[in-house]
Amino acid sequence: MPFVRIDLIAGKPAEFRKTLGEIVYQAMRETINVPENDKFQVITEHPAGDLNIAGSYLGNQYSKDIVLIQITLNTGRTVAMKKAFFKRVADDIHARLGLRRDDVFINLVEVAKENWSFGGGIAQYAE
Repeated sequence: MPFVRIDLIAGKPAEFRKTLGEIVYQAMRETINVPENDKFQVITEHPAGDLNIAGSYLGNQYSKDIVLIQITLNTGRTVAMKKAFFKRVADDIHARLGLRRDDVFINLVEVAKENWSFGGGIAQYAE
């Protein structure tokens, strides 16, 4: 059910991008109850001039290595679960890929279950 979009500056190796996606997937599985094999991700690199981001916001200082993660998912997670997810992703990206925690931007977009079709023109989650 989550649809993940990850945007970053061009130039990172394929293995870096793959690991980035796996970190997000594992964190979703372990902190916000995403089922196994529910992995739909688009990872897009952009030329440096195509990301228009302030140098700082709300006490965070951003570098050229900023990673923007947007996840569309069903509504229903608690604030505590979301906070745990945000921390887990930032910590794991820092530990495994060496990026600064400040450079991990995450946005969750919550939608109703009937807004999904996983193929075949069927709304599999609609009641």
